Amino acid sequence: MRDAYHEELDSIGDGLVEMARLVGSAIGRATTAILDADLKLAENVIEADQKVDELQHDLEARAIALLARQQPVATDLRIVVTSLRMSADLERSGDLAQHVAKLARLRYPARAVPRDLHATILEMGQLAQRLMAKAAEVIITKDVDLALQLEQDDDAMDLLHRTLFQHLMDDRWKHGIETAVDVTLLGRYYERFADHAVSVAKRVVYLVTGEHADEIQAELQSEIQTVPGTEGA
Repeated sequence: MRDAYHEELDSIGDGLVEMARLVGSAIGRATTAILDADLKLAENVIEADQKVDELQHDLEARAIALLARQQPVATDLRIVVTSLRMSADLERSGDLAQHVAKLARLRYPARAVPRDLHATILEMGQLAQRLMAKAAEVIITKDVDLALQLEQDDDAMDLLHRTLFQHLMDDRWKHGIETAVDVTLLGRYYERFADHAVSVAKRVVYLVTGEHADEIQAELQSEIQTVPGTEGA
């Protein structure tokens, strides 16, 4: 009976990994669709989000059933509750990838992104995909150090987001209001996608340690500051 119980816990973890891989692929394909004005690819991304929703609903149902049948405590309870929260993060990530694809569909056959911003949007899409791949790895390995790295990696997305706004606020902007709105929305979609990847990683930290990632990072920073020669670092 306990073996079946732990197999069910493991299967919930497997479902989270599958969701992370699906939404990571979705944001990559949505980025291609928005940059290439690829209507077919955009439609595929939009339709594929249903699979992510189904996985999330299935995972949620199984987690709630486990809570009802087994009444887990301590670490097992933390696994179930944290998994529910991670599945919500991943489902929302899939929605954000779908939003990118829907914008590509809305503007087709025109391109939503001006040529001079292609490189920035491409980099944001690639970074979002890498962050989610790393989040999937964290789910599998339960590597706390790797999980804590994601927030630092997310700084690069914040920098790219600011770069977009610098373009939008430039007096030389010549692409009109509609395109400015599109680019603003895209920047927000990618930034929020990255935030959800970081959130997944932080939840794994809590799952493994029972402490919140912010608390651990504060402790590490305090330890660094007490090392001789690092004052003011």
